[in-house]
Amino acid sequence: MAQESDASNKKADTLQAPIKYGLRVGLDVAKPIRTLLDEDYSGFELIADFNISKRLYVAAELGSEEKDYFEPNLNARTKGSYLKVGGDFNANRNWIGLNNIINIGLRYGISAFDQELLAYNIYSTDQTFNPTFRTDALEFNGLTASWVELIVGLKTEVLKNLYLSLNFQIKHMVSEETPENFGNLFIPGFGKTNDYSEFGAGYSYSISYLIPLFTK
Repeated sequence: MAQESDASNKKADTLQAPIKYGLRVGLDVAKPIRTLLDEDYSGFELIADFNISKRLYVAAELGSEEKDYFEPNLNARTKGSYLKVGGDFNANRNWIGLNNIINIGLRYGISAFDQELLAYNIYSTDQTFNPTFRTDALEFNGLTASWVELIVGLKTEVLKNLYLSLNFQIKHMVSEETPENFGNLFIPGFGKTNDYSEFGAGYSYSISYLIPLFTK
């Protein structure tokens, strides 16, 4: 029985695909598409990962975003850049000929950004006069924020070394600098903020290319 078990394990091992080790670089295509469709948004993100073992990858994302808000009582603009670093675990065991990835990952993100208050209503408890709508812009530069995020996604090799990826992100704010008397509406890399929660969500749809270095 022991010999049969050993033989089965060896047979299973031979059916596993060899692992390509290398640097995978790419672009989040969801952000350029949103830039084309949404006149109040522009964004760009580069992605990269490198496998350090059969299932573990170090990963990073570098990007920039700009978002305009035009509300009845407030017009504002946010723009800045961000960096996310962390790692992914591949939960998929590929068979020969397949190099797909089901990834579960963690990231630590940091963002440096500017807020510009373009126009705003001044609130008053005295209802005798109409609210004052100020249009003199206020700038708040050099703001920072940091967060952690959980990522779940899928990478599929559609052509040799060419991958399409989709992932979803759950984010939790760690620290945030806010302008005086004005809260952040949007943080590059984190997304829309919420006064009632430190959590956020996001997604990415990307295309990437693996630069193979060796296989084993």
